[in-house]
Amino acid sequence: MNATCHDVVIVGAGLSGIGTACHLVDRLPETDFIILEGREAMGGTWDLFRYPGIRSDSDMHTLGYHFKPWTDAKAIADGPAILDYIRETATEYDVEHRIRYQHKLVAANWSSDSNEWLLTVAVGNDGDTRHIRCKFLLMCAGYYSYDAGHTPTFPGRERFTGDIVHPQEWPDELDYDDKTVVVIGSGATAVTLLPQLAKCAKHVVMLQRSPTYMISFPDEDIIANGLRRILPEKTAYAIVRWKNIRLQNLMFRQATKRPNLARRLLVRHARKVLGQDYDVDKHFNPTYNPWEQRLCLVPNDDFFEAIKSGDASVVTDTIETFTADGIQLTSGDKLPADIIITATGLNVVPMGNATFAVDGEEVDFSKRYAYKGIMMEGVPNVISTFGYINASWTLRADLVAQFACRLLDHMREHNLKRVTPTLRDSDKGMTTKPWVEGFSSGYLQRVMHTLPKQGDREPWLNPQNYLGDRARFLKAPLDDGVLDFGPTQQRVATHDQ
Repeated sequence: MNATCHDVVIVGAGLSGIGTACHLVDRLPETDFIILEGREAMGGTWDLFRYPGIRSDSDMHTLGYHFKPWTDAKAIADGPAILDYIRETATEYDVEHRIRYQHKLVAANWSSDSNEWLLTVAVGNDGDTRHIRCKFLLMCAGYYSYDAGHTPTFPGRERFTGDIVHPQEWPDELDYDDKTVVVIGSGATAVTLLPQLAKCAKHVVMLQRSPTYMISFPDEDIIANGLRRILPEKTAYAIVRWKNIRLQNLMFRQATKRPNLARRLLVRHARKVLGQDYDVDKHFNPTYNPWEQRLCLVPNDDFFEAIKSGDASVVTDTIETFTADGIQLTSGDKLPADIIITATGLNVVPMGNATFAVDGEEVDFSKRYAYKGIMMEGVPNVISTFGYINASWTLRADLVAQFACRLLDHMREHNLKRVTPTLRDSDKGMTTKPWVEGFSSGYLQRVMHTLPKQGDREPWLNPQNYLGDRARFLKAPLDDGVLDFGPTQQRVATHDQ
């Protein structure tokens, strides 16, 4: 089969894929690699989502790359600013010419005979396919389907006469000026949308089945902005990055260690902003503990201020049915609506939703243990990037990229063709755990049965711990008795031999 061959193929030209490409350029500049991107532009999430007010839910000193300082005054950045940051990074490291746009990975088949992946790639919108071969595959395709968001079945949906919009498919022409808008959901997207829509809409209601914890921070980091005035850019960035990493880690550990205290502090702040007469316990005091689901970031209290002003409100109830002009609730109340926004989450898919096979046998990832959360038992020469659920995505993506470079450099130095995570005799029959533990958010729970498994010992664990992962990915030996390195390559004889 006639197919071009590369040392490495990166799948995805979003935040993770561009960052991984930059690591390769910097650390392994002789590597022949390309990036496959299913869409027509780089940026991933930050190019796909166009809803009003889209922004980061982490500070950019940790969501940004460790090698590329974030220099804007706003640490909680809007989507266009993040997209510009990704594009600027791609330009600085000269990686855009390596991107193959509208190239979507459909299938990957490993051949032990050739020690290569054969990739089946859908090209363009006409159903054409192309084959590409590579020696190593780096999956940076994110964690959700770009085709459509998650939308539950709502009774009576067809009866509603207004617009129904999912934030993942936000139409440019949507007019919500002086309209009554109901946003279904209580996650980061709904919390971002409410204050933005409230600026122009007649009224905005966030309809939630149950409350979510909200945490407020200023959108500017005064320490970061101050340090940049007196220190070199990279030095200031490194200091603030470590400050925020340590602060995030401390807050997470304390919240999980002392959940009742964390709950009181979060609820107390909501009550402070909204006032004693507001029913904070009903709308902002969840039944679960903090960090059993991700906290929603509220920069500058904008979400609370929109409610306090009367331009927006929160309703905690369940849907009985859509009606022609709104939503009938199970409590008997009715919410009028001109527009309904279903901010009901994403469809999580493993490995970019591509099918994988090893020597013609399809891989069922749900039956495989994950090595350090990034490689799969019995699947050679592939690393998958999945960020943290309790911290900034890019913190882990950066570590995974550095580990990939380490591994590739090791294989090149020792002239090796293949590396496969393999269960030791002592690992066989070990206790199986879900891929992520202690996290009850619906978007993961809906698909947990499709994801790889954890074991009960290293290196088959998937901990959500950046400081621990630095040791796991950057310092732990590669010859660990689990990574099975394959045959050495045949060296080409020279005239001097």
